[in-house]
Amino acid sequence: MQLSRRTLLAASGATAVGAALAPAAGTAQAADTAPGTDQDFDGLLQRAETLITGGGFDPSDPDFAAALAALDSTAKELWDTLERGTGRTALWADLSPVTDAGNFGQSYTRLRTLATAWATPGAALSGDAATADALLGALRFTYDAAYHPQAGESGNWWFWEIGAPRALMDCCVLLRGLLPEDDLTDYLGVVDRYCPDADRRTNSPTLSETGANRTDKAVIVALRGLLGKDADKVASARDALSDVRDSGRNSLFRYAGSGDGFYEDGSFVQHEVVAYTGSYGTVLLGGAAWLISLLADSPWAVADPKVSVMYEAVERSFAPVVFDGLMMDSVRGRAVSRERAGDHRDGASALAAILLLASGTPASYADRWRSLVKGWLTRNRTTPFAALATLPQLALAKAVLEDRAIRAGARTTGSFVLADMDRVVHRRPGWACALSLSSKRISAYEAGNGENLHGWYTGDGMTYLYDGDDLGQYNDGFWPTVDPYRLPGTTVDTRHRDDLGTGAGTSTYLPSNGVAGGAVLDGRYTVAAMEVAGAPGSTLRTRKAWFLLDNAVVALGAGITASDGRAVETIVENRNLGARGRDRLLVDGVPLPVEQGRADEFRRARWAHLDGAGGYVFPDGAALHTLREERTGTWRAINTGADTGGSTDPVTRRYVTLWVDHGVSPTDDGYAYVLLPGASAAATAIWAHSRPVRIVANDAVAQAVEDRRTGLSAAHFWGAGSAAGITSSGPASVLVRRRGSQVSVAVADPGRTQTSLTVELPFRVRSVAHADATVRVIPGRRTVLTVETGGSRGHTHRTELVQ
Repeated sequence: MQLSRRTLLAASGATAVGAALAPAAGTAQAADTAPGTDQDFDGLLQRAETLITGGGFDPSDPDFAAALAALDSTAKELWDTLERGTGRTALWADLSPVTDAGNFGQSYTRLRTLATAWATPGAALSGDAATADALLGALRFTYDAAYHPQAGESGNWWFWEIGAPRALMDCCVLLRGLLPEDDLTDYLGVVDRYCPDADRRTNSPTLSETGANRTDKAVIVALRGLLGKDADKVASARDALSDVRDSGRNSLFRYAGSGDGFYEDGSFVQHEVVAYTGSYGTVLLGGAAWLISLLADSPWAVADPKVSVMYEAVERSFAPVVFDGLMMDSVRGRAVSRERAGDHRDGASALAAILLLASGTPASYADRWRSLVKGWLTRNRTTPFAALATLPQLALAKAVLEDRAIRAGARTTGSFVLADMDRVVHRRPGWACALSLSSKRISAYEAGNGENLHGWYTGDGMTYLYDGDDLGQYNDGFWPTVDPYRLPGTTVDTRHRDDLGTGAGTSTYLPSNGVAGGAVLDGRYTVAAMEVAGAPGSTLRTRKAWFLLDNAVVALGAGITASDGRAVETIVENRNLGARGRDRLLVDGVPLPVEQGRADEFRRARWAHLDGAGGYVFPDGAALHTLREERTGTWRAINTGADTGGSTDPVTRRYVTLWVDHGVSPTDDGYAYVLLPGASAAATAIWAHSRPVRIVANDAVAQAVEDRRTGLSAAHFWGAGSAAGITSSGPASVLVRRRGSQVSVAVADPGRTQTSLTVELPFRVRSVAHADATVRVIPGRRTVLTVETGGSRGHTHRTELVQ
């Protein structure tokens, strides 16, 4: 195995990346480039081939054998169904007419799979002459019939400018020894037509490419430059990562302050307003790692010292949202509706990107990343990485797994308010909770091109609970079968909604509310809040707050008001039990029948417990509804995309749903419940009786709790007011923790409406141990903090005091 890894890394040249990252004189990225020799071009093309196929490996190794078998199976099906007759009008019957952008785009993708099988040693089609001839003919056919400079863009631009040219260039890399010169010239020409550079959108030249799209195009331009032995093209691809053309305005190696890119708080945004770490963010990281590895130790090596932004993103942006190798759905956008891209697969893509980047990163980063990834790999026994990885990805992963010097990292723990993308992640050793919020800054959902047709409420406070013993909760047929009107954590009215995103292009919905986010204390406790303003057609308004603590999540709702004549519900839980689940549900200690379709109502439930999930406590009692049902749906019903559309095969899963009914057109109603992830029924009953966390306010002015065991008081103020002994001059999230003589305070303005806040504490302090530059403390009988929140974009301000 070590030999295989050395072969891969030697071929990729990735180990030289660290040495290549010295600052270039005069600019962030060297603009002057050596012309390059034939040896340079040929060497990098061989490196590109290795990055695609995996290079040398032992085909008898069981894991590699399984990956080869999977490649062979896919390639055989494509080969058997490939139209090879002279009178053909398409390459595959299901991709006709080939002139449709989605059809020729997918045709190139399938041809790349066949070319990879042909170029991979040990594969069934490896070196087969008939396969090579068929591939050359298929590439020529597709160019002549559909994808040529005179065609003109129509339909989805992505196929023209990214999808098709990337797959075409990969095919040319793999088949370069056989391609007729005239054919290669034509294929380079079509790329020059639709993807001439990585800086601009070809069909809209005034639009600068950003984020993942810029990375994708940079890779395409680099491969086109190598194939055409054009040093300027290769240099332009490298420079695009730093956006030399526009003085770094869209550089991938900078922290964004708005729009697309990585943010210092760990957020990642694409399409200006969508939280997208797990989809576009992964594509960006993977593409950058691929290009850095490709160009390392060459005349065009990446030399921007600010590449450290990409390095820091691994632990800052990805580690909080990867749970045992899966990618949290709250940051996957419309990709949650893609049958072939579940949370495990997108997680595997992120792991692979991190490992590739680590191949040439300074050891201070790479050692930590490999430990992190090893932990993810070893804990995910639900969908092993080997079942999802390509051969080159598998080689890197196996090297980490087999290296005894690399320790498997523990699960990430802590609390994370990712204010710049309206996401909150709270992690404990055995579980994690993610909140998907939205505001006038970050969209409630993205839909389009037939994707995410039922994503109406995914950004309305949807609450995801991850358990280390149940990694299949959202990956096992959840999205096509869950009731999309009853997503956990949301408060919704019961009106009918039409499918989203049925037309061409993508669109987002920005609600009108300003508050979404919160404050985090000591990286351990969080108060989060969101004002839900019903979508067009609904008058529903709700003020929601979550208090994320050591072993509990307290969820409060206040001011629930609507006037549409429809019932309003708050969904406490909607748990996927799998295809045959019969997990026991208790309400106040009484087991409920497990028959499908069973619905029950409790006038004043105090607690509930669901085996395999945990406990639910209702401190004030709740008019609780429960439903055990079997639901059937199809992936096609939520995604009809040209290249991502799901199958029409029925999927059936069982669910247990808990909700509180607020009645028809409620006025100033509320709710209060506590999630106890992983708790036993006995522990839930004890918690309900002892109430270790006390709710001290839950109204339209403030929502607050006190956790006496930890000395924590936490509140979200919707306006000036007092709660839990804390007084705020305006809207704010505040946490105060007293431990002996030490006092920690965290304050944020998630609504971003205040330039300055005054927070008064109900006790005297002697001194200030530490305070952010934005915090001024006036000790006294009641200590007063003045917090300059203006321009802080909802981030937390901290201070440490001594009593």
